[in-house]
Amino acid sequence: MEHDLVVFVPGFLGSRLTRDGRDGRDGRDVWDVWGECGTALLGSPPSARALEDMALPPGLGDEPPEHRFPLAADELLMVPDSMPGLLSCMGYADIRAALGNPVDGQYVPFPYDWRLSNRLIAKQLRTRVQRELGRWHEQVDTHYPDRPDDPKVMLVCHSTGGLVGRYYLDCLGGRETARTLVTLGTPHQGMAQAVRLLTGHAVGDDGDLGKDTRALNEVLRDFALNLPSVAQMLPVYDAVRVEGKSRLRTVADRRYPVPGLPTALVADAFSLHRELSEAREAHRTAETGSRPAYQVYCVGSFAHPTVRTVGLSSDGLSFSAQSDAFLGAGDGTVPRESALADPALLDRSVMLWTDHRNADMASARALGEWLTDIRRGLPVSGHLAGDEHITLHAPSEAVAGRPFEVSVLGINIQGRNLRAVMWRVGSPTKYPVEFARNGAGRFRAELVGQPGKWVMEAKVEGPMYADRKVVTVYMA
Repeated sequence: MEHDLVVFVPGFLGSRLTRDGRDGRDGRDVWDVWGECGTALLGSPPSARALEDMALPPGLGDEPPEHRFPLAADELLMVPDSMPGLLSCMGYADIRAALGNPVDGQYVPFPYDWRLSNRLIAKQLRTRVQRELGRWHEQVDTHYPDRPDDPKVMLVCHSTGGLVGRYYLDCLGGRETARTLVTLGTPHQGMAQAVRLLTGHAVGDDGDLGKDTRALNEVLRDFALNLPSVAQMLPVYDAVRVEGKSRLRTVADRRYPVPGLPTALVADAFSLHRELSEAREAHRTAETGSRPAYQVYCVGSFAHPTVRTVGLSSDGLSFSAQSDAFLGAGDGTVPRESALADPALLDRSVMLWTDHRNADMASARALGEWLTDIRRGLPVSGHLAGDEHITLHAPSEAVAGRPFEVSVLGINIQGRNLRAVMWRVGSPTKYPVEFARNGAGRFRAELVGQPGKWVMEAKVEGPMYADRKVVTVYMA
């Protein structure tokens, strides 16, 4: 309801990680660790040293890091960012507007260390919500004197933040004070791209960028292997294609284990999802004949090609080159079916479809009036946008100095004043991108980028619509 406490849980990459009191490499008092480490990784031939300040010790599991490893999460991410080969996030500069502009004291952002286990972060969320809900109980009369009942909690979770929210609600008692859970592009059943990252195949196809990606993939793999949150993104659906076999398999299939994927990481991912499913089923059984403790809404997309599966050779000993056969419908990061919280929720969850990418799904333009209606207790229904939307196609990664293609697809683009710009993350300077129409009716441009994280944005009018994507450019 409109008087409930609104708690926003960001996803992986969605919080700024800092070391307070230590000067960063640029002399700032607060060291934005991932920002500087990520830049260092891209601006020179890939090296493990670039990410050493972000690293965690092996075997951390669900425990908090100690000694030199802890980082502080001081605020939500406000600018676009990405982790090469995994996902990107456009930041949450307009998240309060997307949430329907809750009054002062009613909105609680929950930044956290996105490297750590979702179980650990869920415990931290429980502590924060208990404190903030108690505070809001003392303030709510000022803003909602005619409310029908005492305030509860509305959790809005982007991307992997949805796993944190679900664990808090169903495994740590949060459902007792919750009214609503909204997940935005959450990989409820995991995502295949995590397999590629953890096996050293994240960036580029095996026949595409070739040797230029080898060093970067090795650095990213070694880094990600010790991040509990990445392991917990592994798919629990059938995500493995074996050449010559008609049936898809899971990454836990012992007959065809994925080469280079540690069994301990697979076990942790399946254990997390089993805990969620068992807890949810226990609660569902207890709620038979009564109203569920809280309402679930899942926002997802199937408008963008998304890595749904990985391929193995017929003997299972090596990866198959990535191809269109491994793609499916989704939001560019999370496959369509993984955006649904749980098959058991089909009778009580509302699936809302947007045509935005995962990285941009927590924006006001992506959510429209949905969250305002949900907060007011009004009926909501979701569907993809009509023919007016456009899609910007660009590679997630590119090599500095080497041309790459960007294109825009949509209905009647030529008559809708297509405009496009690109800018380096952190820089105010925007550069125009000129698109030319080819014989197939596609508007395309060929670009060459310098090392860094670049945002591409295309806009049309009649009606106004935009699409954005982060392109990470690295040194070969």
